[in-house]
Amino acid sequence: QVQLEESGGGLVQAGGSLRLSCAASGRTFSTYAMGWFRRAPGKEREFVAAISRSGGSTYYADSVKGRFTVSRDNAKNTVYLQMNNLKPEDTAVYYCAAGWRTIGLARPGGYDYWGQGTQVTVSS
Repeated sequence: QVQLEESGGGLVQAGGSLRLSCAASGRTFSTYAMGWFRRAPGKEREFVAAISRSGGSTYYADSVKGRFTVSRDNAKNTVYLQMNNLKPEDTAVYYCAAGWRTIGLARPGGYDYWGQGTQVTVSS
C-alpha cells in the first residue's frame, strides 16, 4: 500500500511558475512509475506527465511539453512537477499517481494509487 500526498498548488498569474510535490509513504517508492494527471472543471481527467522508476525516462502531454518538467528523488520518496509559463488553461486539480506497470503510463488505468489532489489556479 502506498499513500500519496500532493502539495505546492496555489494561485498564480499567467506566465508564472509553480512546483508541485508528491510525497509517498513506504519503502518501495523506487519500484513505482509515477504520473501526474489533472482535472479541470467540467472536463475529464487528463494525463500531464510521467516518469519511470529510475527517473531515466519521462513522458509529457503535448499541451505541457516544453513548459513542465517531471522529476523524482527516490531518496526522499518524492516526485515533482515543475510548471513554468503557466496558462489559464492549466487551471485544474492536479493528482499524482503511482503504479507497478512500465507501459500505459499516459492512462489512468496504468496506476494503482492516487493522491487527493492539489488545486492549481492560473489567472489571466
